[in-house]
Amino acid sequence: MNAPDLVRAGASVVSPGGDAARARAAAPLAQPIKVAILAMGGEGGGVLADWIVDLAEHAGWAAQATSVPGVAQRTGATIYYVEIFQGDAIDAPDAAPVLALMPMPGDVDIVLASELMEAGRGVQRGLVTRDRTTLVASTHRVWSIAEKSALGDGRADSAALLAHASAAARRFIAFDMAEVAREANSALSAVLFGALAGAGVLPFERQAFEATIDRGGVGVAASRRAFASGFARAAGDVAVAAADDVGGVAAAARESTRGAAPRDPAVAALVERAEAFAEAARPIVREGIRRTIDWQDPDYAWLYLDRLDRLARAPAATSPIDAALVTETARHLALWMTYEDTIRVAALKTRATRFERVHREVRAEDDQLVAIDEYLHPRVQEICETLPAALGRWLERPGWPRRVLERFTARGRVVTTSSLGGFLMLYAIAGLRRWRRASLRFAVENARIEAWLAEIAKAAARDPALALEIAQCQRLVKGYGDTHERGWSSFSRIMAALARGGAKVSPAMLREWREAALADEQGDALRAALARHALA
Repeated sequence: MNAPDLVRAGASVVSPGGDAARARAAAPLAQPIKVAILAMGGEGGGVLADWIVDLAEHAGWAAQATSVPGVAQRTGATIYYVEIFQGDAIDAPDAAPVLALMPMPGDVDIVLASELMEAGRGVQRGLVTRDRTTLVASTHRVWSIAEKSALGDGRADSAALLAHASAAARRFIAFDMAEVAREANSALSAVLFGALAGAGVLPFERQAFEATIDRGGVGVAASRRAFASGFARAAGDVAVAAADDVGGVAAAARESTRGAAPRDPAVAALVERAEAFAEAARPIVREGIRRTIDWQDPDYAWLYLDRLDRLARAPAATSPIDAALVTETARHLALWMTYEDTIRVAALKTRATRFERVHREVRAEDDQLVAIDEYLHPRVQEICETLPAALGRWLERPGWPRRVLERFTARGRVVTTSSLGGFLMLYAIAGLRRWRRASLRFAVENARIEAWLAEIAKAAARDPALALEIAQCQRLVKGYGDTHERGWSSFSRIMAALARGGAKVSPAMLREWREAALADEQGDALRAALARHALA
């Protein structure tokens, strides 16, 4: 075989070309070619299945497509199944083939996956087999509900997914098709169709694929561009830099945090100050500066650096464990100092970049109007936390003012931020940013941050490894509303156990408690872990 059995993500592909396709077409097939398409809502999986059917039928083949939608996944993950049978293999009218309605494990020739986790689903279901299946997949990720709702870092390991797909398939072709589709201003299905053609696994010429797109009559020019790019990647016509070096990607991401030299003198002074930290910590510190300025102002970023300096006066001369402590504290301190409040949410929803992104995602033309409806359900607590501290504490207390506010917030409401009234309402809330430092939430969160930093500093004096575990406990404090309250409850319980245990608490024990707290929302695993050490 001229083509390699395995093509790694991002690498150029050398595949059978037109000669192989013509040779295959010359020999009638006794079995249909079976194609499974794993896609999510809005990615054009149905269009791709229709294209394959149209392609086969115009070549005189018999074809059939079915779909099984799944509404319990992310945006409706669907399996489309296509079988095509060579027309010349039918000797008589009564010899018409019986085509299947569903893919069977171990009996699929081609699997097309619109996203890396979908490729993993195909492997898990047994649709991808080493002896016969060509797997064509996009390497980008769309986080699943389970990944997004996990209390900890619930993301699946992309490197592991790639490795499993590589090991399971006879041939694996993968690259970031979402990025190719964006560049062509087209749908991902057109890129997949081009990759299918470029792989040379169907006995049809490139011109036949392109004619199929033309017959569709919708978005032909953009689909043609995306098809050509997908074909080039799969057929090896374009050299593509290898993308399987995760470290290289991470290094590029770290380098991108530098950006151009800041023009604002206050920001430039902050960036210069970040250079005093250990080299490993600098990218995180720079990102922390960016986040705190975006959340509040340069003075707030200066406070961020002041707090880090208290932990390590001379970070550049620290030991490896101390450098890791500064890096992790910098990461989690930036996250905690930029907590999600009503002011932040309103600011994000009224940014020009968000409106531009929504227009881009729905592919609206310049002369089309897009309405954006936001469902908002502020709670009494969130309103009180946005007010000045004294007023917020007064309104939180039981009494008639709180009861009136509870009636007002009993039900959620829809705000059209693309309308003048809806936009101005959220814009006014975002404008409260200048008075945020006087708010109840700011006072509460800053007191909590200072107590956490004090615990880290106290532990660092005797056991830097324990201090590192305390710093990483901030992972529990995230989100807003009920999610934030549950996380803070677990964090408080762990800190209380740490105080009771004193010197008996080891880094391994604290890590066990943190992982237990991230294991379930109800806190049962954490209570059990504390009970094992008589610290419940």
